[in-house]
Amino acid sequence: MKAARLTAPKHFEFVDVETPTAAEGQCLIKIERVSVCGSDIRSSYGPVLPEERYPLNAGRPCHEVAGVIAESRTDSFHEGQRVIVIPGGETGGLAEYITSGPERMALLPDYGTLDEWVMCQPSGTVLYSCQQMPNLLGKTVLVLGQGSIGLSFTMITSRMGARNVIGADLLDYRLEKSKEFGATHTINPSREEIGEAVLEITGGVGPDVVVEAAGYPDTFNMTFRLVRQFGTIIVFGISSDQWVPVEFHWLMDKQPRMIPTTGARSGDPIAHIRELVGLRERGWCEPANLITHRMGFSDVQTAYDMYEQRQDNIIKVVLNINE
Repeated sequence: MKAARLTAPKHFEFVDVETPTAAEGQCLIKIERVSVCGSDIRSSYGPVLPEERYPLNAGRPCHEVAGVIAESRTDSFHEGQRVIVIPGGETGGLAEYITSGPERMALLPDYGTLDEWVMCQPSGTVLYSCQQMPNLLGKTVLVLGQGSIGLSFTMITSRMGARNVIGADLLDYRLEKSKEFGATHTINPSREEIGEAVLEITGGVGPDVVVEAAGYPDTFNMTFRLVRQFGTIIVFGISSDQWVPVEFHWLMDKQPRMIPTTGARSGDPIAHIRELVGLRERGWCEPANLITHRMGFSDVQTAYDMYEQRQDNIIKVVLNINE
């Protein structure tokens, strides 16, 4: 089968590798659609890794995947069903086939395109984080960062009953998208002082919940300064820095409840994605609106470059593995 893999910093190559075989209790999935994730950029594509790390395994880095079951050796799924699958073996998502057990697969409805359904994967990880929040009815939420993850927070918290959802980002096109996803207010910190703007919106007390969805040391520390006293901080963004100094005086002054959240390490990495699929079926939310670009498999290099460099107002790009 054909697969792409990272063979050097910011450089993909296509290779022919053996098609995996489903073991007992597994399924063989024909991959149809994949999407680029910011964590793939920060952990693998963006940085210069040690020389011995290259080339990455076939199909990596990519973990947002949807496809059709080609063979099932389980009682849970059968051939022809459409699924989201979280790669967990040697092969990543940039390949024609992958194997998986049911514990990493979410069944999808028969209607709608897989382009749209695969967006339940990133938004599903956000749903897990939102489930850790306090009751949001009548509360104010500030989301730092309005990329695909931050927009998912904006979408979900606005539907959880938050009175105000404030989206903050340095890119105006993301802030325009934020309004579409349910933001009641937007802030561009390059044009206005974010602390003053937040206090004005919240009547001088600060937001009840601050979400760090950008993944930078500065925005991490910003949460302590901006949250209201005894409020809640949700940490989602992944920083490339191993050590992040903390502005200790703000931490002690505000005394917030801080909750680091990573759905992949929740003990059940697929449950929240299944729940988001169900919510989309009911029309409760529409993560497919994150998609701004569609490309073919042969465009993988272009897709990752565009995503990393934030070109052409990109939010989410979906690749068709058949093209």
